[in-house]
Amino acid sequence: MSKNVSIGLVQMSCSADVETNIQKAISGIREAAQKGAQIVCLQELFTSLYFCDVEDHHNFGLAEAIPGPTTDRLAQLAGELGVVIIASLFEKRAQGLYHNTTAVLDADGTYLGKYRKMHIPDDPGYYEKFYFTPGDLGYKVFDTKFARIGVLICWDQWYPEAARITALMGAEILFYPTAIGWDTNEPDPAQNTEQYNAWQTIQRSHAIANGVHVVAVNRVGREADQQFWGGSFVANPFGSLLYLAPHDQELVHVQPVDLALSEKYRTTWPYFRDRRIDSYQPITKRYIDQE
Repeated sequence: MSKNVSIGLVQMSCSADVETNIQKAISGIREAAQKGAQIVCLQELFTSLYFCDVEDHHNFGLAEAIPGPTTDRLAQLAGELGVVIIASLFEKRAQGLYHNTTAVLDADGTYLGKYRKMHIPDDPGYYEKFYFTPGDLGYKVFDTKFARIGVLICWDQWYPEAARITALMGAEILFYPTAIGWDTNEPDPAQNTEQYNAWQTIQRSHAIANGVHVVAVNRVGREADQQFWGGSFVANPFGSLLYLAPHDQELVHVQPVDLALSEKYRTTWPYFRDRRIDSYQPITKRYIDQE
């Protein structure tokens, strides 16, 4: 039997005006719903420019409580349209304590909870450790009206452990709200191509290793020295691309997927059956020193 779900991806550019960005996201969600989407995913930190390219204390003013004003608005929208909304926001937990967090709103407007980004980068152009405390909620799945979903965020996408644990918790789809692009000061176009290909390949590998659909939603547009590369995509449980967005366009795409395919791929390629969990204790070490 099939288990069909329609996934909406909203790939957009952002401006310095928060309300403009929220309205653009709301318009994208409405368009996705009109096209038949049942679950709609927004990109990472969609309410603002990607502020982590600099270390500036004024940017903490962009943070808000979760649940809070933006999740309240999106919950009302979710209930009105009958869609699940995955919304990545800058969370103010307490004075001096902030997280990179994604909220999930169910199709009746219910706030189902949040996932706090576990892996926090600190690289040129991505100074996230200045802003975000690593997540302390662990990996999360959310039982929505249409599917049990797992949500991870951007830098999490490079870690197979995060995808595996979330899949082992029963996630039928892995969603990755993302903000990543090319350094416009990089003179070698081959390096830019290699970076993008690696980003896509690692996430497609999570689909294969776990037998689940993977959805990555990235932003587009030039912000400071970053050219965000778009390229949002949907991969099936064997890593095949069902949809691939362009690098340079804002868009709303709705992709139907059949979640029953996980049964087919997991029985044909039974990675879960053959896992040697008795041998994996060393993975909890930072590095396995040969001493």
